[in-house]
Amino acid sequence: MKEITVNSTVNLRKIFEEYLKLSVADGNASLDTLRTYWKNVARYLVFATKNQWDVVHVTPIEIKRYREFLLSQNKKPATIYSHLSAVRRFYDALVEKGLILSNPAEKVKAPKEISDPADRISYLDEVELRHLFNAIPRDHSLLSVRDRLIIAIMALEGARTVELHRANIKDVLTKNEGVGIRVHAKRHARVIPLRQDIAKLLKIYLALRERIEPLYPSQPLFIGLSKNKPFRRLTRRAYRWIVDKYLKLADLKFVGGKKISTHSLRHTAGTLGYQATHDIRQVQDLLGHVSPATTAIYVHAQNRFLNNPALQIKVNIGGDFDENKPVK
Repeated sequence: MKEITVNSTVNLRKIFEEYLKLSVADGNASLDTLRTYWKNVARYLVFATKNQWDVVHVTPIEIKRYREFLLSQNKKPATIYSHLSAVRRFYDALVEKGLILSNPAEKVKAPKEISDPADRISYLDEVELRHLFNAIPRDHSLLSVRDRLIIAIMALEGARTVELHRANIKDVLTKNEGVGIRVHAKRHARVIPLRQDIAKLLKIYLALRERIEPLYPSQPLFIGLSKNKPFRRLTRRAYRWIVDKYLKLADLKFVGGKKISTHSLRHTAGTLGYQATHDIRQVQDLLGHVSPATTAIYVHAQNRFLNNPALQIKVNIGGDFDENKPVK
């Protein structure tokens, strides 16, 4: 998008990018995060320009009109939240720069999600997960070992795409208790403890890597193997491509009317982990959730029928009718 200026002297993009760089995530925001913020603000600026608004001196009413526009585009509440959050940040930057006195988007909120949070979860059950692993070749090539390892860490250990994308060789930790990977996402770092079979596969993967190139601590943990750009850090898009490839091979891209994605593998780890342990605290620690309320979403639909408290209430509702008798 072209640079947008005020009176041909103030470059709004430059002001906003400087603000993001210094203020988001305490000055440590990822490049992807910064791009997403600017992309969302750029869309807002296009809308404002088309409506001939004074972009700097808008009112809350105009921000609400933008929200109305997003709703008319059938955007989901979570998407609208992201757009308005970016616009709010944009005007925070202008306040900080002294161009305006207050933020017109401060009190304009996104509509609430009117749905069961559990309905938003897409995941694989144990049988489906076995089918997914069976779709990955067992030819002991670096490619197949890498892909099996990535999917195992995502689907069984709950790693986020961004966490694996950022991981380096030095983040592999070997302790008396076992092998783990230190990962970073947003403001938090954590160690993913690996199952023994996953730890063994990681060792095989690194050994295969060493046959091709010497390994150094600062090198990316997972690399691309394409002929055009080999041995470079896998992009987040590449992780999605890898997962989609095997989901399609296993005919698992759509399950139960829901689309399965890389993030679905994290939901798979949370769901299967809770089913196996019934321990929210353990699952919270594995997934790196700050609040147990976030983890509680994995105590969802199928468990409601098994663990329904109403089953323990010993009250006869008097509904023992003979279904074959006619209703009077």
